[in-house]
Amino acid sequence: MTVELPSLDQTEYQALLGGRHSNPFAVLGPHGAAGNRWVRTLQPQAQQVDLLDRKGKFLKTFEASHAAGIFETSLPARLRTYRLRLTNRDGSQSIIEDPYRFPSLFGELDLHLLSEGAHAELYRKLGAHVQGNLGVQGTVFSVWAPNASRVSVIGDFNGWDGRMHVMRLHPGNGIWEIFVPAVGPGCHYKFELLDRTGRLLPFKSDPVGAYHEAPPGNASVVAVSRYTWLDDTWMQRRSMVPELDQPMAIYEVHLGSWRRKADGEQLLSYRDLADQLVDYVQDMAFTHVEFMPVTEHPFDGSWGYQPVGLYAAAQRYGSPDELRLLVDKLHQAGIGVIMDWVPAHFPRDEHGLGCFDGTALYEHADPRRGAHEDWGTLIYNYGRREVVNYLVGSALYWIREFHVDALRVDAVASMLYLDYSREPGEWLPNQHGGNENLEAVTFLHKLNQQVHLAGASSHAEESTSWTGVSRPVEAGGLGFTCKWNMGWMNDTLAYMSEEPVNRKYHHHKMTFGLVYAYTENFILPLSHDEVVHGKGSLIGRMPGDDWQRFANLRAYYAYMYAHPGKKLLFMGGEFAQWSEWSHQRSLDWHLLEYAPHSGMQSLIRQLNRCYRETPALYQKDFDAGGFDWIDCDDAQHSIYAWLRRAHNGKILVCVCNFTPVVRKAYRLGLPQAGRYRIVLDTDATGFGGSGVVPRGDLETQPISAHGRSHSVELTLPPLATLWLQPE
Repeated sequence: MTVELPSLDQTEYQALLGGRHSNPFAVLGPHGAAGNRWVRTLQPQAQQVDLLDRKGKFLKTFEASHAAGIFETSLPARLRTYRLRLTNRDGSQSIIEDPYRFPSLFGELDLHLLSEGAHAELYRKLGAHVQGNLGVQGTVFSVWAPNASRVSVIGDFNGWDGRMHVMRLHPGNGIWEIFVPAVGPGCHYKFELLDRTGRLLPFKSDPVGAYHEAPPGNASVVAVSRYTWLDDTWMQRRSMVPELDQPMAIYEVHLGSWRRKADGEQLLSYRDLADQLVDYVQDMAFTHVEFMPVTEHPFDGSWGYQPVGLYAAAQRYGSPDELRLLVDKLHQAGIGVIMDWVPAHFPRDEHGLGCFDGTALYEHADPRRGAHEDWGTLIYNYGRREVVNYLVGSALYWIREFHVDALRVDAVASMLYLDYSREPGEWLPNQHGGNENLEAVTFLHKLNQQVHLAGASSHAEESTSWTGVSRPVEAGGLGFTCKWNMGWMNDTLAYMSEEPVNRKYHHHKMTFGLVYAYTENFILPLSHDEVVHGKGSLIGRMPGDDWQRFANLRAYYAYMYAHPGKKLLFMGGEFAQWSEWSHQRSLDWHLLEYAPHSGMQSLIRQLNRCYRETPALYQKDFDAGGFDWIDCDDAQHSIYAWLRRAHNGKILVCVCNFTPVVRKAYRLGLPQAGRYRIVLDTDATGFGGSGVVPRGDLETQPISAHGRSHSVELTLPPLATLWLQPE
């Protein structure tokens, strides 16, 4: 019996051949009922198409229904699985699976959760995933583009031809999907979209792609993780409740410029860093490493803060599994991993998220809410549930798939305020007439709750006086674990930059931080932002001759480590690099050949070790009961003295002398009688100091001082900090 094949009209033929058909699954692949089944395929490069059974046996040759490459034939009644043999115009042959014979791999629950913006594992459904379908291996591609009239996946597997793999639309949520047989890890791809008017848009990288090709190609790359984690002990200790009474000394690192290969040009890979960086951080006794952004970013000069792929590990350092290796090695060495993460904005690169489907999909359409003019970037639309799902999904991806322990969220202030860096008339108020971005606040609430439920922490880089940044959402806060203390950083660096003779006029800058120290869970940051854009280095901002500069910085570091709050130090600061940081070259490691720099490094190593071994320095960072001033009013001599207290009542005393004058016979009031030992002296000769303080313990005397009944007499070295502990 001859089977009548349903014919296509010229409009549909032209739509298929022009790659403009919005629903190719309706006309390509197998169709019909039993006894009247047929198959149609689009193969523009073929001159003949043969139908084969699943074992490769020839069954029949397709008829060419259009000379430009559309073929069709009837299907034998019992045939359920078939293949296509193509004889191409150049004479070559290949046997392929028909992508239009495979069903959707999206379940109803997945589609519903994606439409609601509530999919907890969005990254497992959107993007590119190697898997089987009807017993055939391939890759399922899917992308959210609700306003596109057609979406294709193009790549090195189809000659970058947008006609070959036009995707299936799920109209309820704007997800486009297709399973492409035989595509596996390493294949390059992009999405080709037509907007709602049929206009071809710039090719787009995958918003949820796990790996990208280097610029200028910028294609996404199909990636599969084969990594076996060995950090079970570390991961089992992770708690959904932040452990705020633990030590945290963070080493902030830009992977591309921490160190380079011998030629000074080649970047270290994640694998290289898994050896060199881990050993160094462990030797220096830091508790955590913070990576400046390692999400994919096209422009090196953005340092990663203008990411294109929030799910992709930066390809310039290696593969995603090599990044997993780096994190794993850090965990095995007992070092936590914090990752800078940027949900505040994204760049305008045409292959990125901007105007993704021909509309303002990820960003606000109105530039008064959707654009950062200062940075030339676009702002996420936090009022769109799918965008919030995309962002929260990214955070959870790095926590679950890369075992990241904390996310440092960049530029939070720019998210919170609608008038951030805008003049009157350049911004739109919220529904109540205020400048608070209520949608961003709701997003941050959800983000922080989900991050904590996943067993990780969140740190806010937030520079304003917004109330409750690090307070729980349930208590009216934003829900971050910690907040960077930008005020402390600005005040104390301003003080340290003053000539010692003038410091008495700025005495309060070193004490003011204690006025608000317990309003948030603060991290004290001496970050990359303080050594760029003409600010110079930390050592370069210290006054005096070279000896005084080093002494000032040593005293400041010890002051910082004894101050309430967790600690963060940017790379290079630990050995007092003279030059301002540049992302284009390695740190100046050769400076360690000189005693002042190696002495500074020795001090930081000792500070980290003492800090970790002294609960008084970290257990009550966010509890006013963990701190007492001994003397905060000696502006005339620029001396500060205080004590820190652990849960069990044990104390550490800190005394700072920020003048170059040796203070002999200085009487220090102490809270308890007995013998005290100096556990740290930044003026010690091993650190590059003068060593004026004699060795030996100190015995208190029943002489009142600083309102206390017992005291010791000691020598305060010049531009130095001492730590004392009772025996």
